[in-house]
Amino acid sequence: MNIAKSLILGSAATLVALGGAQAADLPLKAKAVEYVKVCSLYGAGFYYIPGTDTCIKLGGYVMADTTFNGAGAYNMPRWTGAPTRASNDYISRSRFASTIDTRTATEYGVVRTYASLIYSWTTDTSSRASGELGVYYAFIQFAGFTFGKAVSQFDMPWSGYPGNQTSFLLGGYDDVTGINQIAYTAQFGNGVSASISLEENSGLKGTGAINSYTRAPLYDLAAPGGFGAMTANNWGGTNAPDIVGQLRVDQAWGLFQLSAAAHQIRTGVALVSPVPADAWGFAVQAGLSLKNIPTGAGDSINVSVGYADGASRYIIGGVSPDSYAIGNANVLAMGFSSDGVYAPGFGIQKTEAWGVRGAFNHNWDPYWSTSLFGAYSGIRYNNTVRTALGVNPNWEISQIGLVTRWTPVKNLTLSGEAMYTYLTQHNTGLVLPTGAVAGDRGTWSFSVRAKRDF
Repeated sequence: MNIAKSLILGSAATLVALGGAQAADLPLKAKAVEYVKVCSLYGAGFYYIPGTDTCIKLGGYVMADTTFNGAGAYNMPRWTGAPTRASNDYISRSRFASTIDTRTATEYGVVRTYASLIYSWTTDTSSRASGELGVYYAFIQFAGFTFGKAVSQFDMPWSGYPGNQTSFLLGGYDDVTGINQIAYTAQFGNGVSASISLEENSGLKGTGAINSYTRAPLYDLAAPGGFGAMTANNWGGTNAPDIVGQLRVDQAWGLFQLSAAAHQIRTGVALVSPVPADAWGFAVQAGLSLKNIPTGAGDSINVSVGYADGASRYIIGGVSPDSYAIGNANVLAMGFSSDGVYAPGFGIQKTEAWGVRGAFNHNWDPYWSTSLFGAYSGIRYNNTVRTALGVNPNWEISQIGLVTRWTPVKNLTLSGEAMYTYLTQHNTGLVLPTGAVAGDRGTWSFSVRAKRDF
């Protein structure tokens, strides 16, 4: 009995000792869990970064496109020359994009950072597939200033998309992928604002990476080729940024915007002597958006008109090619876009560009919408250039299209778009170096798209 009692007491003492040891290992007080809190200051989707007063929003999209009778890029019309048996009849692209938006309230106002990164996989018309990594935007905004890669202050709020799906509607600036700049925007109240910026002058689009626009070329007519091969692009390095200004009025009825830009033109190692002196070109653009028009709730009309003298990429060009060719091996319509032309005996002769484009956007119901869009633009060379070439390289492009979208659920859109492009040139009957005869020609393109935003 005494033995059993001793064993029980001993076991009890051991359990008490172990319990005390384990209790000594436990923290006296558990730390509070930091939950992610909603930040309602800047709209839906923002959250406070734990432990900070900075709000962050993560987003992006996944998009799949297929374009029929296209060329080069995924929804470009077939305007890069006559097709061959080696050309694909359709082009496909899949793209993933991510966006990061942060906001921090300070005594000087909100500090904002924004970045948009994309990755694309494209099959082009030459049966090649390639991946492209790019930075669309990466900028900081503070006290009215913008530093970094953002949409140009020259651009309309809808950029190159008044209602279209294609990236190749001409007639105005298309800077949707951003441009390096230092800008300041002043707010005057009642929806009136003004901006001024210094923006990158040089071309940025490089092989294997999506980096904004290509600068319109500066043609050297002393180089071999002449008209029909007008590819002697001889830009020099830039030593001055583009100077851009904007005046904008936002109201309940829509908006009005007026933009202007000054653009330096500078040759490289010229084939003429002496090297032509630098020149300055300019561009102006006006845009109007009308909202909630009588045709239906949410309907809108967006239109812009622009003119450039020695700054053609603000009207024609941008992410589009510098030359256009529509037709076949027998009859071909051709056009060349440039900022200027130079040759022995005269300095830089600036090229004029003009354009108008717009769209009517209609909502049938909460799930279906349609946009009718179009553009008319052209390039004009002066008498000095036409005499030196011996031909008239002036041309115009007309475009009209229709896109219909279906949004079965929120943030998922399926769409189809058809567009007709017609190139009118001023050398009908001229025999080109390829053997084709110059003539006016048009081309259809059709694209389908599935896009999921998140």
